[in-house]
Amino acid sequence: MFAYFQRNLLLALEGINQNKFRALLTALGIIFGVFAVVAMLAIGNGAKKSILDQLKIIGTNNIVINSIPPDPTGETDEDDRSKSEKKSFSPGLTLLDVESIKNLVPDIENLSFESGSDAKILYEKNTLKSKCLAVNNDFFEINNLILYKGTYFTTHHEKGGARVCVLGANAASRLFLGKNPLGRTVKANNVIFTVIGVLKRRMISKEALTKLDINNYSNNIFIPMETFRLRIDNKIRIGSEDVKRSNDDESKIQNYHQLDRVVVKVKDAAKMESSAALISRLLLRRHNNQPDFEIKVPELLIKQQQSTQETLNFILAVIAGISLLVGGIGIMNIMLASVLERIKEIGLRRSIGATEKDIVYQFLLEAVCISLAGGVIGVILGIGGAKLIAAYADIVTEISFSSILVSFVIAVGIGIIFGIMPAKKAAKMDPITALRTE
Repeated sequence: MFAYFQRNLLLALEGINQNKFRALLTALGIIFGVFAVVAMLAIGNGAKKSILDQLKIIGTNNIVINSIPPDPTGETDEDDRSKSEKKSFSPGLTLLDVESIKNLVPDIENLSFESGSDAKILYEKNTLKSKCLAVNNDFFEINNLILYKGTYFTTHHEKGGARVCVLGANAASRLFLGKNPLGRTVKANNVIFTVIGVLKRRMISKEALTKLDINNYSNNIFIPMETFRLRIDNKIRIGSEDVKRSNDDESKIQNYHQLDRVVVKVKDAAKMESSAALISRLLLRRHNNQPDFEIKVPELLIKQQQSTQETLNFILAVIAGISLLVGGIGIMNIMLASVLERIKEIGLRRSIGATEKDIVYQFLLEAVCISLAGGVIGVILGIGGAKLIAAYADIVTEISFSSILVSFVIAVGIGIIFGIMPAKKAAKMDPITALRTE
């Protein structure tokens, strides 16, 4: 059986070799079609990986509540509102809001909060301009911040206002220059902190950071919230700024929010929108109907992006399919023309004993070889094209073995499907009539 197949394959290759230029023109449709398939799958896989990476960064089922600092001039953004119109007093985003959310919003899995201030961190003669973030332990889990060494905060640290800190990867490397930071002390905002942990470095593109409205946290110092309140800035005391804010004074108003951000992780993804709506109503009531906060559901934004990407992938798949269809029709047309040109050859082979099956195999293998060669060239061009797209169009692409395999299968399938008709037509020829044809 192998010898039989090998003989017909050699005859097919000989026929291709005698008409190299025609075979190349025949394969062009397959080349461009397979190129489109490989490039399309690379773009699709890259987009999928990018989306999964984004979900990994922000976590799933998260509802993000950001405080909106007041305009430093005290003016509103509403052009038609009179400057003299009184505004209701809002206490801002506070830990009391967090407690209300915990008590009233069902199915909460985790809840993190953060408050920050600019800081200069010092260790011996090394300094680093950074940001000091006051957080709880859920903050690290929700933001997928993994420890490289050391520990997170304990319950004693969080409740007792302990002077301990966790450092971001870049902050630790720049301050300690290869030394082990654990157990050593740093100074930030005139407070001495003992380093108990260092976070693992994670690589995130600037585009992803901007798009997802997140922080890399690599340069930050993290301390317990109670420590921040007791030793650095409570942010919630009543002072002259609050009086000005209550009277709608036109003087400069400082940020009055105790917390900068709260992230609520719900157990059921189906309840995210309803939970976000409930949290919005709850906070508006607590803030006297002052919308000095914004609520985002990053996962829903990413899913919208995913839906858009899937639509784009479908369009690319249709274009690639059309290219392959055109290539297949081209193979069929050229093979039909080849049959007419080689009538005497067919008649001669039949007269010396070749069966209809032999003729079918010969012409079918020619079509398969042409499409397979086109597939190989198309895959090479597709891989190169995907890399060029990634380099110059700032699009993430990922070439997988499965996409290359699919391309080869499609190429061979097209050769078989569109080569059957010309092969059968050649096999059905009467040998005597074929030999008499001029």
